[in-house]
Amino acid sequence: MTLIDGKATAATIKAEIKEEVEKIVQAGGKRPHLAAILVGHDGGSETYVRNKVLACEACGFESTLIRFEDDITEQTLLECIEQLNNNADIDGFIVQLPLPRHINEQRIIEAIDYRKDVDGFHPLNVGRMAIGLPCFISATPLGILTLLRRYDIPTSGKKCVILGRSNIVGKPMAQLMMQKQYGDATVTVCHSRSENLREECLKADIIIAAIGKPGFVTADMVKEGATIVDVGTTRVPDASRKSGFRLCGDVQFDEVAPKCAYITPVPGGVGPMTICMLMLNTLSAAKKEFYK
Repeated sequence: MTLIDGKATAATIKAEIKEEVEKIVQAGGKRPHLAAILVGHDGGSETYVRNKVLACEACGFESTLIRFEDDITEQTLLECIEQLNNNADIDGFIVQLPLPRHINEQRIIEAIDYRKDVDGFHPLNVGRMAIGLPCFISATPLGILTLLRRYDIPTSGKKCVILGRSNIVGKPMAQLMMQKQYGDATVTVCHSRSENLREECLKADIIIAAIGKPGFVTADMVKEGATIVDVGTTRVPDASRKSGFRLCGDVQFDEVAPKCAYITPVPGGVGPMTICMLMLNTLSAAKKEFYK
């Protein structure tokens, strides 16, 4: 069994990004600039945004954090987005989700200039991704693809089961794993209404678990030699931790790992790659690789 170390891989990629950024600056170009909008004080979002700011520093980027209280009006948020759309110094920006219930998240996502949509959530980027055109790919699926490539894990012609059908992970992951230029795999998407789920998983060479249920994937669902990618990051109470909680993945790691050829841990697997891919998308935005 080989542990897929997302933390080490992300550190390597960020070092590569920083080296490229310094070359751009030395040649007279501008540093990439990422902005983030954070609404409210959700603990998970606070941590995630703080890690994004640290990642910007590690990559040699400029970063801007814009904060609002959770009683902000939708119109005020839309006006802020419009300002960022029109700010030539900002290469890319994100609006940290989830947003308060009184704000329409889809309306906010669609207001972002697709050329600065480094989260890859805008319908135009999603559509381009679906038909294989150059675009910003959402960070978690891109991070998973990158881990599979960096560990030379074969995907072409393999049977891949994806657990979960979210817009952020499950659906784009299925699209990418099907496409010849990325996964080139035979893909099955399973979800809460799927029948014979265990049998489907047992056929899989690769299982990507993004269902949001701690410990959902057990050893009797995994065949010998499979590759397991665990996207789950559920906070579960843990009195022994200073924080009072621990992160738990969708996979019963201790019992599943011995059967695997490759497996990602939680934490330290997909999570660090997600932020790293956001940095990669920001670099692409600054270089105008996809859109002029």
